[in-house]
Amino acid sequence: MLKFPKISKAFFCLVASALLFAGNNAFSAEVLKLCHLKPHSFESHTAQMAAVFKNLVEVQARGELRVEIDSSANRMNEGEFMGQVKRGEIQSYIASVYSFRRLYSLYDVMNLPFAYSTYAVAYDIFDGWFGVEMAEDIKKKTGFRVLGFGDYDGFFYITNSKRPIRLPEDIKGLKIRTMNIPLHVEAIRALGAEPVLTPWSELYTALQRGSADGQMTPIYAILIAKLYEVQKYMTLSNHLYSSYVWVINDDWYRKLSSKLQEIVVVSAKTAIVAGRGIIRATQATEKGLSFIAEKMEIYSPTVEELARYRKITIPAARKVVEDRHGEEGAKWVDKFLRAIAEAESKSKRLTK
Repeated sequence: MLKFPKISKAFFCLVASALLFAGNNAFSAEVLKLCHLKPHSFESHTAQMAAVFKNLVEVQARGELRVEIDSSANRMNEGEFMGQVKRGEIQSYIASVYSFRRLYSLYDVMNLPFAYSTYAVAYDIFDGWFGVEMAEDIKKKTGFRVLGFGDYDGFFYITNSKRPIRLPEDIKGLKIRTMNIPLHVEAIRALGAEPVLTPWSELYTALQRGSADGQMTPIYAILIAKLYEVQKYMTLSNHLYSSYVWVINDDWYRKLSSKLQEIVVVSAKTAIVAGRGIIRATQATEKGLSFIAEKMEIYSPTVEELARYRKITIPAARKVVEDRHGEEGAKWVDKFLRAIAEAESKSKRLTK
């Protein structure tokens, strides 16, 4: 018969105390429920961004804070999620710019057409002083605390079935599908093209039948909708940048200890960087831009060519912002363009 060593009462009490402490600690841990609308899969950079955040927070919080992730892609729309954050029913939400601009329309300033020449410049704007000031204004006007600005799908590109688009005059006369966002519509008009407000669900058919000659979306949208089947040409125009606004309930946040507040903020910023890296890496693989290059003719405009687009579209977009927001809108546009100039200058210095 096997004989087991005797366990002292002191050792038993020590183990029991440790288990009791662990149980109490888990029971008393604060819970941060984070929601987003993307599928919970390895291919989703949003899901991976949320997972990075969860791991960083829980490791550093040492049982004081747990993160529960809900990627309820089919359960609710974004407005309902934002309402839940506002009421404190959930703590945090990763919102697309398309839904968030309904709450804070000044966010359109971040999407002046052809403003960002590269991703490096875009990240400098969102992570730098301009992003900080806009986050403060968002909190003041909406009550939402912003943890950061993530990458939704990246830059928008122009595709069409008629001809290569290299210069602004090449797009004249084309029927270009765009979302029903005034800033986007006026940018297309300024270039001499005709905006077509076809719903996303009908876009493929519209392009196939010729009721629209082209469209503008990020790489991911082109791939999932298989638009390369009905489009021949693609221009890497970088003319719009699709971002996330990662918000958290401010009342809940302010009740956290300063240590946990720092953990939440720093972890979110690190997760945003990770998410950007994942989507850039994915787009650079055979499943991304190289796949599209086998299906369509791709043109990458020079810096000088993009500047010509910017010169035409920025005044039209500026008017949209100023018509809606008056002097305040004008000030934000000026600040944004100053931030862009600073980021461009910084980028040029790094290449010397």
